Amino acid sequence: MKFELKRVRYMPKELASGVLYLSEEFGIAMHLCACGCGSKVSTPLGPTEWSVEETKSGPSLWPSVGNWQQVCQSHYWITRGKIIWAEQWTPEQITAGRRQEEQRRKAYYDALYRKRIGIFARLWNCLKGLKKRLHRHLPG
Repeated sequence: MKFELKRVRYMPKELASGVLYLSEEFGIAMHLCACGCGSKVSTPLGPTEWSVEETKSGPSLWPSVGNWQQVCQSHYWITRGKIIWAEQWTPEQITAGRRQEEQRRKAYYDALYRKRIGIFARLWNCLKGLKKRLHRHLPG
């Protein structure tokens, strides 16, 4: 099976086999499972989720797709439009993989929060310093 990329605003009700639908506006990609079971696979896009790259040979979806909640439990990558099958994971591997995903998300958002707080903390300290300088120069 070869995948092609189709950019859409909204996901169609019926998905066609071999099509990776991409809604950049809503940050999601969807396709039918590569094994042919007919399951709809939804992959949210973002810095801690999946990413889609368009190439001349076809789309790439990263990281791998693991359909752990489906009966098929397919595990694969879509790379340049082609399916690259991965090994099936054990329940322990699935649990560990989910834990790693959650840790990666937490680390990303914690770092983003610290960066954001750092800006506010610097601004707050600057304002406190300005207030001290103003009080030194005011009569009274």
